[in-house]
Amino acid sequence: MLPMFPRIVAKPKSGQERLVSEGKELGFSVLDFWRWSSSDLLSNATRGVLAEFIVAVALEIPLDPVREEWGAYDLTTPEGIKVEVKSAAYIQSWRQDRLSKISFRVPKTRAWDSDSNRQANETQRQADVYVFCLLAPTEQEVIDPLYLDQWQFFVLPTAVLDARKGSQHSITLKSLANLAHGHVDFHQLRPKVLASTDIHRESIELG
Repeated sequence: MLPMFPRIVAKPKSGQERLVSEGKELGFSVLDFWRWSSSDLLSNATRGVLAEFIVAVALEIPLDPVREEWGAYDLTTPEGIKVEVKSAAYIQSWRQDRLSKISFRVPKTRAWDSDSNRQANETQRQADVYVFCLLAPTEQEVIDPLYLDQWQFFVLPTAVLDARKGSQHSITLKSLANLAHGHVDFHQLRPKVLASTDIHRESIELG
C-alpha cells in the first residue's frame, strides 16, 4: 500500500520563480529570498552548506538532485562513495575576543530514511569518507569563503575514525592533521577521496 503522503523530491529552482498572491506575481523572487537568507557565508549554518557545495563541485557530483537536508550522509560521488562533510573556521561573523578553537564533531548516528520515515536501530558512521573543511584565514580583512585557496581539506576514511583511540564524538585539528597526514587543496580533493575510499574498503574487508 502506497503511503498517503510520500516523500516530496525537491527540484532545482532557477531563482526567477516569483511570490504569488491572489493569482498575481509579486516583485519578489526566489533569488531575492536566497540573497536575504544566505548572503552571510561566514555564519556557521551557511558556511557548512557552502562547504558541502564546494566538496560536491570538487568531487564532480551532479547538482541535480539538490541537497538533501536530512540525509544519513551529505554527498554521494559518481562512483557511489558516501561522503560526510564537516566545516570550521577561525573567523566567525559575530564579534570575537579570540579566534575560534578548531574541532569537529564526528559522532556515530542512527541513519534516518526519508522514504520510509524510519530510523535505523544501529548506531554507526554512515559515510565511507569524511572531508573536513577548514576556512583557514585568521584576519577579517582577507577572509572570503568563495576564494577556494583559503580552504584546507583534510580527508579521513571512516575506518580510521572508527579505529582511533581518542574521543569518538569529536576530533581536534592537531589529531586530524596527524591522522590525515596533512591537508590538500581543492584540486587535490577528488583523488584524495578516491584513495581514502580504497583504504576504508580494505579495512572493512580485513576487519
